[in-house]
Amino acid sequence: MKLTARGSQVLACWTAVCLMLLLSWNAHGQSCQTASDIDAANKTAIQTTAQRYFDMASKGDAASLRQNAIASLASDFTGIEGTIKENQANLNGAQATIKSYFLLDATGPAPIPNAEFYCGVFGKTGQTANSAAFYLNSLPPAKYAVVLLDATSSAGRTMFSEVLQQVGTDWKLGGLYIKPAQVAGHDSEWFLARAREYKTKGQLHNAWFYYEEARSLISPLPFMSTLATDKLFDESQNLQPTDIPGGGKTTDLPAGTVTYKMLSVFPQVVGKDLDLIVRYQTASVANTNQAYQDNVNVMKAALQKWPELRDGFAGIVARAVDASGQDYGTLLAMKDIK
Repeated sequence: MKLTARGSQVLACWTAVCLMLLLSWNAHGQSCQTASDIDAANKTAIQTTAQRYFDMASKGDAASLRQNAIASLASDFTGIEGTIKENQANLNGAQATIKSYFLLDATGPAPIPNAEFYCGVFGKTGQTANSAAFYLNSLPPAKYAVVLLDATSSAGRTMFSEVLQQVGTDWKLGGLYIKPAQVAGHDSEWFLARAREYKTKGQLHNAWFYYEEARSLISPLPFMSTLATDKLFDESQNLQPTDIPGGGKTTDLPAGTVTYKMLSVFPQVVGKDLDLIVRYQTASVANTNQAYQDNVNVMKAALQKWPELRDGFAGIVARAVDASGQDYGTLLAMKDIK
């Protein structure tokens, strides 16, 4: 099973036409139940299974998780193993509480190219306090449970989210997503406040990236939206800079006589710092000396283009990406980029 995000937003278009579309989607086997609607037997099975898988992850027992994964995930478990290892310090000794869960019915004769699930009650303008929406590409026909847990330890709160797939009478692991709810001790509200400050100061790139981080810290899954994420999207959407990549399109970054094609620019936690990642196209990363120099040139050019970044980030990571997807990255602190 391959789960990918198809969108981050539910458009507030709840007219009769939208209602007809929702009914059509449900007729084709795409429906969602919130926790209050799920029958007792499935509730117990989902909750028990989710807690059991959390216990495995909190102990670093990736082998047992792999044994309980669906076949397609178990065959390539490297990503899950890496996620568990990366977050082990946050999970060790953590107490988990199931925050919410949803039952997605995608049964049918074939995979669904663009599956959309609208869970709970929606109002005239879109989502409500207890609703959620999920957007998934190439979804194999099956029943799925999405379980959101909060894991609390001495290291702080971690968002621990599982996608379970029903196989026979069992619920197998189909996906695992682990994200800290704070960055360097700061939560979504802190980043939102800073985003508004940057907006007021006219530092619109910093404002945009901080809005992105604020939304990330309340988004346990990349293919899920809620009332909270929708509100942040609505507040920030008119700030999206036109000179950073988006929608699969590259943008130019001039650096002297060379112009680099940027693939994506986004904030990311590196260690305990918030850094800016700049991914750009390159012909080859085989020559690491050249790749390193290009990375440094890209960092310098980014700061020349957007000097406000020095106020918002601890450093920049430039990643040269060739046509095969191989990349070469370099991290420099802001003070070292001259």
